[in-house]
Amino acid sequence: MDSMIQFLAHELGQSEAHVENVVNLIDEGNTIPFIARYRKELHGSMDDQLLRTLADRLQYLRNLESRKTEVKSAVEAQGKLTEELAAAVDAAATLAEVEDLYRPFKQKRRTRATIAREKGLEPLAAMLFSLDEPCPPPEEAALSFIDPEKGVETVEDALQGANDIIAELISDDAALRKILRSLYLRRGMLVSKAAEKEPEDTVYRLYYDFKCPVNRMQGYQTLAVNRGEREDVLKVSIELDPEEAHITVRRYCVPGRAAMDFVRAAADDAYDRLIQPSMEREIRNYLTEEADEGAIHMFALNLKPLLMQPPVKGKVTMGLDPGYRMGCKVAVVDGTGKVLDTAVVYPTHGARQKEECITRLSAMIQKHHVAHIAIGNGTASRETEQMAVEMIRRLGGGVSYMIVNEAGASVYSASKLAAEEFPDYDVNLRSAVSIARRLQDPLAELVKIDPKAIGVGQYQHDMPQARLGEALGGVVEDCVNAVGVDANTASPSLLQRVSGLTGTTAKNIVKYREENGVFTTRKQLLKVPKLGPKAFEQCAGFLRVPESKSVLDNTGVHPESYPAAEKLLAECGYSLEDVRTGQIGELKDRATEKGLPTLAETCGTGVPTLQDIIKELLKPGRDPRDELPPPILRTDVMEAKDLKPGMELQGTVRNVIDFGAFVDIGVHQDGLVHISKLKKRVKHPSELLSVGDVITVWVTEVDEKKKRIGLTMRKPEGV
Repeated sequence: MDSMIQFLAHELGQSEAHVENVVNLIDEGNTIPFIARYRKELHGSMDDQLLRTLADRLQYLRNLESRKTEVKSAVEAQGKLTEELAAAVDAAATLAEVEDLYRPFKQKRRTRATIAREKGLEPLAAMLFSLDEPCPPPEEAALSFIDPEKGVETVEDALQGANDIIAELISDDAALRKILRSLYLRRGMLVSKAAEKEPEDTVYRLYYDFKCPVNRMQGYQTLAVNRGEREDVLKVSIELDPEEAHITVRRYCVPGRAAMDFVRAAADDAYDRLIQPSMEREIRNYLTEEADEGAIHMFALNLKPLLMQPPVKGKVTMGLDPGYRMGCKVAVVDGTGKVLDTAVVYPTHGARQKEECITRLSAMIQKHHVAHIAIGNGTASRETEQMAVEMIRRLGGGVSYMIVNEAGASVYSASKLAAEEFPDYDVNLRSAVSIARRLQDPLAELVKIDPKAIGVGQYQHDMPQARLGEALGGVVEDCVNAVGVDANTASPSLLQRVSGLTGTTAKNIVKYREENGVFTTRKQLLKVPKLGPKAFEQCAGFLRVPESKSVLDNTGVHPESYPAAEKLLAECGYSLEDVRTGQIGELKDRATEKGLPTLAETCGTGVPTLQDIIKELLKPGRDPRDELPPPILRTDVMEAKDLKPGMELQGTVRNVIDFGAFVDIGVHQDGLVHISKLKKRVKHPSELLSVGDVITVWVTEVDEKKKRIGLTMRKPEGV
């Protein structure tokens, strides 16, 4: 355990004491959000992302130790475990190294070497392969192993069997495989070619004659060639200079020995027949795993700002789910998301139907005092947007609209959860409600959808789904807990993402408040069935109770820190009533004057926790999303044909990928800011941009036919 702590501390650049504390906290059943927020003194204020990385690496290292134990036990059961092998297994730093060491002892399917051993040719192979014993010429040595009854009828048969055994021994050599693996990673080339002699023009055309060093392959390139190969469009291989590879495996050949040429031929056979195909699979798997992890990281990076988009709170909103054949589904919801009205209109079915649509929607807007319209960005979105703009003009303004990413809305509307929430509504109308609510509170609505269906990333459907789900679930959990949840209004979907709560306890909270009325204190949560002291400890700080008499119950201050908060206020000359009325504007300055370390000691807490308490007391019930730039609400529409090179626009980042970012500039077709067109040179676009960022861009090119819009963040000369 100590070596594991040391390894993690070195790898993550953290102190051993802090790493050990985190490991202990995880083992005690504490969640990452709870550790990140309420145990800062124990881990030196690591953020949730670093803590999750630590937890992932801890799990990997524990799996590695477990596998080492399994391997040693398996070899020992065969009576073949030596001190040297045990030490080598213990020293292995990766699972691949452990498997290399175990390879010679694994039970194999029947191989050519196995058959040769059954024929009694192992002593011949040992004689020819030995570096210690003198050896006659191979043909002479093979004479005494001819045995027609065993199927060894000639010298050639005996030597072929010996070759097969030696080739397998060389292939199973862990040290050689380690050297070759390193060689492939340094010198190997990934080669991709079109599967057909005269291929069609497809999205894989860049890979029809593609060659790239293994160590320079980008994740998106790996995922692209993998998918092209699966679709039988590409043929992919890993190449290494054969002569360099053969020289490496000929390390067993001793000049001057009678069997040198024979062993050399066996070594070449080992590489060509056994090692090369195995190494190619290994390197392809390695590239895929690296690409998967990179894509999952990118997906998580995009998902977080999408979930944390500023809400458009407290306004009556109309949701439009565009469509052609089935029409445009409409739902009006009040400021809390409650459905007020629904309809289905057909703005794309002709001029008369469009007029009927405008008349009907205008009446709904005036009746319910709609302030904003949320339009899904799917099929028929452009036509629906144009209709909405015309309607807003006729209404004389007063209403704005925003194109909302509707990814996953259909998945949600057909789900069991949506059926429970809206049993009286058609599946299609449920998606319109979801779109309206996404504008009002993106986080509360998007938590109802499987993160994999939200669609911000690249090749998400090609990822290992369990790993992707785990990573994205962590992002959702971190976002929900960063914002905080109202215990009296939150849905079970939102509540179950709160630290320490499960699907069952989330439903029990909703059931309890339905049966007993709203919660009036945080402590009341302990009365919820199956929500015990440990779960309460984990969730209490993230649940808000605005109806409580204690203002602290509507802050991120954990109940365990209430005495410290009250002591802090008293020391600075304030009371809880001052917090409620917002009369504590100088709290931070007064605390700083007294000295935070001294004040923290007086209050019985640490400096990081004290700083968090001050921050929470200054803004009870605060929503960190309110501090972000608001989303762009539009009242007019542009089309791609209206764009001209050099035109300056405001846009919202929709997706960040390895080679740039897609930006919504209000023309229905997102434009691409290539990585080379960002404000400054970076290794990855995520260093500068996040989903939801509002940025200034200039148009560089417009190709209406190919539906491509090029953008730059660098102001063109002369503009």
